[in-house]
Amino acid sequence: MALTESSTVAVVGASLAGLRAAETLRAEGYRGRLVLIGAESHLPYDRPPLSKQFLAGTWDRDRIRLRAPEKIDALGLDLRLGLRATALDTAGRSLDLDDGGRLPYDGLVLATGAHPRVLPGTADHPAVHVLRTLDDSSALAAAVGPGTRVVVVGAGFIGAEVAATCVGLGAAVTIVEPLPTPLARVLGEEMGAVCGLLQVDHGVDLRTGVGVDSVGRPDPGEAGATPARVELADGTTLEADVVVVGIGVIPTTDWLEGSGLELSNGVVADAGLSAADGVVVAGDLARWLDRESGEHRRVEHWTNATEQAVVAARNLLRGPTGAEDYRPVPYFWSDQYDVKLQVLGYPAPDDEVVLVEGSGSLADCRFVALYGRGSRLAAVLGFGRPRQLMGYRPLLEAGASFDEALAYRPG
Repeated sequence: MALTESSTVAVVGASLAGLRAAETLRAEGYRGRLVLIGAESHLPYDRPPLSKQFLAGTWDRDRIRLRAPEKIDALGLDLRLGLRATALDTAGRSLDLDDGGRLPYDGLVLATGAHPRVLPGTADHPAVHVLRTLDDSSALAAAVGPGTRVVVVGAGFIGAEVAATCVGLGAAVTIVEPLPTPLARVLGEEMGAVCGLLQVDHGVDLRTGVGVDSVGRPDPGEAGATPARVELADGTTLEADVVVVGIGVIPTTDWLEGSGLELSNGVVADAGLSAADGVVVAGDLARWLDRESGEHRRVEHWTNATEQAVVAARNLLRGPTGAEDYRPVPYFWSDQYDVKLQVLGYPAPDDEVVLVEGSGSLADCRFVALYGRGSRLAAVLGFGRPRQLMGYRPLLEAGASFDEALAYRPG
């Protein structure tokens, strides 16, 4: 079904992927009705600063807006903020909304992202925080200051960034990580150990190989009690003013049950990001077919959201016969203390890892490492080497062999 000026396209999700899809639809010539639905009341904003500059108080709300209000206005959107989609009927091409309304559509972009995992029994604990939204970051910033005892549960990228920011605010930080080595499932044991060492070198109390049994509340009558007591699996108790849970996210697909879409760790889509007739997906909830590997992938990174949204919007306009495959070279970065960590490609814990740039000392956190899988270059990891790391991107795009990558030196 071709989209015309009399058509309605709905974009569900008003964060990075949703906004980028709306912008692409207009840039590609779509002039029909364009409805952008977002559960939050805020204009679209950038999420990476929430664990860094915004949490630290060095950036304000205006600084993290993805677009100025006048640029949003110029898109000619039917903007529905503070509103959730509650159900989808793909056969009838309509959305149910939580204000009781129903929105018929001719084309649909799903970009509802993901939401944080929580520790059981902590949903209403006043000292326990997650970090996903602007409001989450504002609440956490109000709770952290010099001398605050912060326990971060999870040593992944979000947990590590929150820990680094809280250290900068003068807090005393403990990280609790159930794995023996932080990020080992993503970067492997050796490079995960470097991430852990970076935290320890900045005064963080890093507890690995131990999980959290519960987060309790002290007896109201107990003098000098802290707001939270974190009970660890080894019997240790950590007293905390603030607990930040960073144990991953879950694709926000619950509202799509019964829609006819295939749901499995996200919305399952083909190589062109189509999940059903007239429905495309983008961002953290999209699990699309990677033709090269034959596997379905879901990527939670900022660059994936923006690049995927562009392809999804174009393919919605082109229809199935003109759709292009989405074939990214994933890119991710994390700023911790004075170090920028960057990743290109798909690293895996069992890859062969070879250091190719740097001083030779991993502890310096200034190096580039290549990840080889079989005979192919799979990924590139850089600590404090942005220019050198990006020099390897053409090799990943070309499907270079690992031997070619090891012999290569960026100019």
